Amino acid sequence: MKDFLYRFFHNKLAVSGSIILLLFVLMAAFAPVLAPYDPFYMDPAAALTGPSPEHLLGTDNMGRDILSRIIYGSQISLKVSLASVAIATAAGVVLGVAAGYFGGFTDAVISRILEVMLSFPEVLLALLIMSILGSSLNNIMLAIGIVYTPIFARIARGAVLSVKDSLYVEAARSIGVRDVTIIVRHVLPNILSPILVQVTLSLAFAILSEAALSFLGIGVEPDIPSWGIMLNNGKAWIEIAWWVGVFPGIAIALAVLGFNILGDGLRDVLDPRLRNVEN
Repeated sequence: MKDFLYRFFHNKLAVSGSIILLLFVLMAAFAPVLAPYDPFYMDPAAALTGPSPEHLLGTDNMGRDILSRIIYGSQISLKVSLASVAIATAAGVVLGVAAGYFGGFTDAVISRILEVMLSFPEVLLALLIMSILGSSLNNIMLAIGIVYTPIFARIARGAVLSVKDSLYVEAARSIGVRDVTIIVRHVLPNILSPILVQVTLSLAFAILSEAALSFLGIGVEPDIPSWGIMLNNGKAWIEIAWWVGVFPGIAIALAVLGFNILGDGLRDVLDPRLRNVEN
């Protein structure tokens, strides 16, 4: 742990990504304190007002403060990304470990199912799931979680294949240790590195997916302050009120950038080849 923390805090990418994400987490956690206005409050007299001391990022066509809606929108984006990636990680790791460790018929069935899911474009598969389940915050979490499950399953399967024939695993088998115990104690701890890196990258893609689905009108409910819904609303006013769509887009870009930078930093920190080079 000491070695990991030392390498982490000496990696510029990891630290930079962590700082960006920490700002978004604080913004989401303290949204009621930081937001200057109620995100749902409409002031028709101030509709489409440009950035000013009263409204730092301007207002939309209904007179709602854009800064306040962006701050509250961070709650939706972080909640959806964390929940959906948690679903994808849990389901994907279980499927991938089962396929890689047991092999044979189990591997064949799981692999074929994953290949079918991966044959669909991510947004198209999410659209299909959302059209079946309906538009709601819980459904969009589930849809994105299902879409990213095959990615985690393939990573977990590949990592298990590289360690399941290791000497320490063979030694555990030779003394009669059960498969479940071997997986929990010997396999999972040694495949966490690529999974952790994929988690950070998937969090970024989950934010983009939520914004895309909300932009298309099948994400969260229209009255919820979501960055994707704000983008959808802003496209109609881009020529006369650019700030309505530009600032939510910047928020999405910064959040995705933070997760991507953190993922690149974690990959460098956890890569044993780089550790050996430094040593």
